[in-house]
Amino acid sequence: MSERTLSGTGVTPLSGVGTVVWYDQDVELDEPHAPEDVDTAAEQARFENAVATAREELQTERERTAEKVGESEAEIFDAHLQFLNDPQITDAVEESIDEGLPAEHATREGFQQGIEQLAAAGGRMAERTDDLRDIRDRLVRILADAERIDLSALPEGTVLLAEMLTPSDTAQLDPETVAGFATAEGGRTSHAAIFARSIGIPAVVGVGDDLLGVEADETVVVDGEAGDVIVDPSAETRERASERRDVEIRSDRVETADGKEIEVAANVGTLAELEGAVAQGADAIGLFRTEFLFLDREAPPDEDEQVDTYVEALDAFPEGRVVVRTLDVGGDKPIPYIEADEEDNPFLGMRGIRRSLGPDAELFETQIRALLRAGAVGDGDLAVMFPLVATVGEVEQALDVVEDVAGDLESEGVDYAMPELGVMIETPAAVFVGDALAERLDFFSIGTNDLAQYVMAASRQNEHVADLHDPSDPAVLRAIDRAVEAAHDGDIWIGMCGEMAGDPDLTELLIGLGLDELSMSAVTIPDVKANVVDVSTADARTLAETALRAATKDEVRAALSEDT
Repeated sequence: MSERTLSGTGVTPLSGVGTVVWYDQDVELDEPHAPEDVDTAAEQARFENAVATAREELQTERERTAEKVGESEAEIFDAHLQFLNDPQITDAVEESIDEGLPAEHATREGFQQGIEQLAAAGGRMAERTDDLRDIRDRLVRILADAERIDLSALPEGTVLLAEMLTPSDTAQLDPETVAGFATAEGGRTSHAAIFARSIGIPAVVGVGDDLLGVEADETVVVDGEAGDVIVDPSAETRERASERRDVEIRSDRVETADGKEIEVAANVGTLAELEGAVAQGADAIGLFRTEFLFLDREAPPDEDEQVDTYVEALDAFPEGRVVVRTLDVGGDKPIPYIEADEEDNPFLGMRGIRRSLGPDAELFETQIRALLRAGAVGDGDLAVMFPLVATVGEVEQALDVVEDVAGDLESEGVDYAMPELGVMIETPAAVFVGDALAERLDFFSIGTNDLAQYVMAASRQNEHVADLHDPSDPAVLRAIDRAVEAAHDGDIWIGMCGEMAGDPDLTELLIGLGLDELSMSAVTIPDVKANVVDVSTADARTLAETALRAATKDEVRAALSEDT
């Protein structure tokens, strides 16, 4: 049989070849009993117990994902928890139970309307149906007491095929054994795709019904760059796929065609990710999330444990910089042993630097002590940045804490080193007072996920406004441009961390906007570096100016398309 190619959307710049294993988590349910034979009170209790069990599972998987993949990716489970508590959905299930359906059948029926509404919305919102299906299928599995397949123990050389994969499915995959995966449904911004990029697995999504015709145990190539699934590949195709997986790694720093150096760094959330960042050619660590140190434990880490962690990160990049973000909790990032009041709108409440200067002041001081001590011992250059800054006063308070801690260490005779100090540009307020912030700091780093959320007044976790949460919207681009201008006028450097920085299709635009550093998931570093060297800064600035004049996202996309 000759090879055949199925086309979808590639989501990782990687390819792999292996043997098909099909994954189907559908639970077969028997025909429901007649309504008059259903004990509705007992079924309501079963549903409530299933919701409680699902909530516990999600919390556990969130913590595991934060440790294994990263805190940013773990936030996906916060959206799942919100779905689980959405009265529009749970009320529909309970209504179906009251009408005489057993709990598992009522769950399938009650979730269907929400799934259909998201699917009908199209675009990125339609991709969120994966999350709602995940919650539905989890509840049905719990109610039916069905066995869960262990995706962390797949045979080496597996290519996993499925109609869809959920975040909790994808988080279990081991990139050392899984050669790739492909799904019939899904898009580039689906959570399964984001996880694939984070853990470095070749992946193609949205292949359609043609994928369902591929048999188990067949050999396939997953080309995450071209977006192809090649069934029964020839020896030549297999060889090309193997070669493509070994993408060219540029360990040296890169500069544009006309000589502007762009630092290409990695975002990491655990020490385990440092090796992968080095292997992919990262120049530095542009975002070291410290939340993993504080998760899944009964008490916060002490000062010495933190010192050891930060030194290990610095030693991994002896010729580079490690930008450590101070503890960023609150809002959608709760930590069990930290007391926090329930808030109506946690994204606009006590989170980030607000907690560090308030109820978590003792934790903040201990972390600063550990960072200053680590800076004197570790090989790399330390930089420290504060999250969710909105006012100059917050920065001045934080800088006072650093000065006070340095003074204490000196009086105690403890070695320390002052790091570069900066802030995350995540709020419109920080953009508007950027000139004043730049006078007091050494650098900015733009957090595009939160910046898009606050500029567009569109919650990152609210799937009904997912289309608004887009960093390529002209309003967000203009905020980025203004932040860059404030940084450069203040003679400080400015970087960007997040999904936007790691999109190779946006590299030229970001260089044109004036970014000095781009930090991303390690797997995309080779492609971004390859794009940097092809960019002319003059052409990039022309592209950026066109995008900044755009009135709509469609106009921005048109400008990007014309440039390619």
